[in-house]
Amino acid sequence: MSTTEIAQRHFAAALADAESEGQGADAVCRALLSLVVAKYLESRPLADVQSELRFVADNCDPDTDFMFMRP
Repeated sequence: MSTTEIAQRHFAAALADAESEGQGADAVCRALLSLVVAKYLESRPLADVQSELRFVADNCDPDTDFMFMRP
């Protein structure tokens, strides 16, 4: 099983648990993002984590190619 498949399985379970508890998906996503950032900060410098988050934010539009992609 790939790391992506593991993460997808746990993410789906967290969303299902939240729904069964009457919690919204946005709240779960914020909580998971906070946990990811905290885990990153255990082993990566702040500037590196900020750069990682900026990259994700700058490239989250699924209809836009990455700058380095060619047609």
